[in-house]
Amino acid sequence: MSASPPVPALDGVTAYPDEFVDRYRAAGYWRDETLGQLLRSWAARSGDSTAVVAGPVGAPQRLSYAELDRRVDTTAAGLRALGIAAADRVVVHLPNTLEFVVVLFALLRCAAVPVLALPAHRRAEIAHFVALSEAVAYVVPDHHEGFDYRPLAAEVAAAAPTLRHVLVAGDPGPHTALADLPAGPPGPLPDVDPGAVALLLISGGTTGKPKLIPRTHRDYAYNARASAELCRLSADDVYLACLPVAHNFPLACPGLLGALGVGATVVLAPTPSPDVGFGLVEQERVTVTALVPPMARMWVDAADWDTRDRSSLRLLQVGGAKLDAQLARRVGPVLGCGLQQVYGMAEGLLNYTRLDDPDDLVVGTQGRPLCPDDEVRVVDGTGAPVPPGAVGELWTRGPYTMRGYYRAATYNRTAFTADGFYRTGDLVRQLPTGHLVVEGRVKDVINRGGENVSAATLEEHLLAHRALAQVAVLGLPDETLGEAVCAVVTLSPDGASAPKLKELRSFLAGRGLARFMCPDRLVVRDTLPVTGVGKIDKRELAALLTAAETEGHQ
Repeated sequence: MSASPPVPALDGVTAYPDEFVDRYRAAGYWRDETLGQLLRSWAARSGDSTAVVAGPVGAPQRLSYAELDRRVDTTAAGLRALGIAAADRVVVHLPNTLEFVVVLFALLRCAAVPVLALPAHRRAEIAHFVALSEAVAYVVPDHHEGFDYRPLAAEVAAAAPTLRHVLVAGDPGPHTALADLPAGPPGPLPDVDPGAVALLLISGGTTGKPKLIPRTHRDYAYNARASAELCRLSADDVYLACLPVAHNFPLACPGLLGALGVGATVVLAPTPSPDVGFGLVEQERVTVTALVPPMARMWVDAADWDTRDRSSLRLLQVGGAKLDAQLARRVGPVLGCGLQQVYGMAEGLLNYTRLDDPDDLVVGTQGRPLCPDDEVRVVDGTGAPVPPGAVGELWTRGPYTMRGYYRAATYNRTAFTADGFYRTGDLVRQLPTGHLVVEGRVKDVINRGGENVSAATLEEHLLAHRALAQVAVLGLPDETLGEAVCAVVTLSPDGASAPKLKELRSFLAGRGLARFMCPDRLVVRDTLPVTGVGKIDKRELAALLTAAETEGHQ
């Protein structure tokens, strides 16, 4: 059997400097292991134990560790027979299904690079991901939550010269079914460098189009392993993935990867609703799950009347946006479990409240860094450290924080300091305990229920509407979402009538924007306030809207 050729290095990736590679390896954070190899060792360890459960309450599908490993091998052979080679990029656009887990590990085992899109992404985002990554394949479900992904795939493929394959989980239509991958000989698997890029995550899109985040086998394995240890996961745990598992939080914080790493069972929920979630908690005896604040509020509110058994649940993680203290105080008494606040980013740094933290820290902070070698600076606008306890921008570097976005050299020059610190754009203050309290953002982005909405991107799309002359998108406080997306517009001088909010949403959907990118509110004004240099003054605009709302309630 001949040996595989070496895996080509991915271009457009900023490597960790050698001194940090040596430091992180010596400290034991980085090991010489790859994510594909890890699944093999987990299967050898846990064998017939249940690895993954997916599907509806009452009729789930189950795979043991050994079955998962075999299915991954079969799928990997099929992908390679199709011509997908080491270092090829593949956009994976699957919901919380067994196919997601199998395809993810099959690509990792082939040394191909998954680009993990979220189910809510639509044509504008997917076409961008395919073009930026030069993806050779695109993997979709046939349907999910009433949306048919196959016409979307056909549209993307028609405009993407690098895209050779569309693979569909389910009825393929005009494409290729995952179930019909060609049977190929196992052959020797590529010899993967543990320091190579394992996968590309999606940024929150804080400025312009979303960016791709390279995560290596070493750093991402540590990310999941250290998170599982901090959360005290064991083989006795059952982790419920309610959020889209392509997202960093339910994937590796500790998520799917952290749970499998300790021999636990992962249950994939088709939706995060309390109706589905409570049913799975009762049926599968779930012990740990993770939610964003709006869903946590729905779970807490639903628990007042839903009588299903939740006694197995020991820990609820809440992250993706700041959790308000009042809701945080309700979690324990209402759901009967511990609360852990999680503040982090797909780019790297993770902060957790600890399981033995006092209540004031669990309720009032967003946690402290995961790793002893997470370096954190809180700085002012000049980059100088702020006084202890003062608010400033968070800069960070560490053993699982990237050194640059993928193929974004120009942007990286401003997003990172010369010595490798990532400028997060988040405003925080740090307590003497090391815990961080998130106070806002420098970047113009709206955190709508845990989904980051780029104001600049949405403004660009809205300005394409013939009736609109000026557009300012900003976030307004919202009890359910945390922040609601408000579009404030002036009308074109040609006398066009003001569009209704429903019409604007339909217009944006036609432009391929994800549903969460659409405005929740629409305000039409004669003029918009401007700064001394003629830019729209969003701070003044927000104050005007707040004053008008207050006056309206009097």
